[in-house]
Amino acid sequence: MKFKINALNHQEFISLFEKSDIELEKQSIKRMIVNEKPGYPCRVSLEDAEIGEEVILVSYEFHKTNSPYKSRGPIFVRKGIETKEFQYNEIPVMLNHRLLSFRGYDKKGFMKVAKTEKGLDTKKIIEQIFENTKIEYIHIHNASPGCYNCEVRRVNY
Repeated sequence: MKFKINALNHQEFISLFEKSDIELEKQSIKRMIVNEKPGYPCRVSLEDAEIGEEVILVSYEFHKTNSPYKSRGPIFVRKGIETKEFQYNEIPVMLNHRLLSFRGYDKKGFMKVAKTEKGLDTKKIIEQIFENTKIEYIHIHNASPGCYNCEVRRVNY
């Protein structure tokens, strides 16, 4: 079984880093300097930001669907980072040391499966969820704060 983990597109966030703190605040966005690692997981690189890096904390609509599961929530994005492309079945290190929530959705955007796992068997959990052929995609969240990490898509070949 092949799957691909997708980070967010950095193009969506570039202009935000050019704004002043006052302009960001008017949009409910916060500029921050990283002071601990791990602690600021970037959704564009799917890596933990380094101490001293600039990040923004922004409310992002990550589940754009016409269902009751439509969702948005807080995410961190690092300044000057381009979208990281992952190989088939590649698991970012960031997903190996956090308590994770896996949410499997059907093609209509309805959640059909939900699992929580310590980040030790991420690949195995993804494969198990995709055994259900009705699951179109999976969202992975940090379980404790509940914030979105990334989307996983089944690769048909």
